[in-house]
Amino acid sequence: MDFEAFYIKNKNFVYNLALQYVQNIEEAQEITQDVFLKAHQKIHTFKGDATLETWLYRITINTSLDAIKAKKRKKRFAIFSQNKDELNNYTNFNHPGVTLENKEALQQLFSLINKLPQTQKTALILVKIEGRSINQVAHILEKTPKAIESLLQRAKTQLKKHRNQTEGL
Repeated sequence: MDFEAFYIKNKNFVYNLALQYVQNIEEAQEITQDVFLKAHQKIHTFKGDATLETWLYRITINTSLDAIKAKKRKKRFAIFSQNKDELNNYTNFNHPGVTLENKEALQQLFSLINKLPQTQKTALILVKIEGRSINQVAHILEKTPKAIESLLQRAKTQLKKHRNQTEGL
């Protein structure tokens, strides 16, 4: 396989998917690099049970979730160290294509999405933001289509609940 052609074909979707998770340009770029490094190192383990795109989705999702976990650990440390500059670095919202007037609304939406459990968040991002079908997401997450529909329904319920709680403040 020509890895350079594989990279060129898939780099934008990997970057965009990572960006949906971390909402920060620099972090998404770093995740994209990590994903392709992992893919290059592990290409020999690809069994062909799924498509290369599905395999790459899984790597991207896992790498993005790992980056979020690492960010949360650093954020917790920043809170304990009382270093406000360091804390601000971990709460930055930096998403391209968002006008200033829409930035606050989108930031609020993503803050609600980020409160969802990981499986609900992943299903929501893949279906509603990435535009993947229920069957594609089921294959990517190795779940049944019914399970994905259930995850989406629970995510919507949780988003409404969180939104109602924040509106009451």
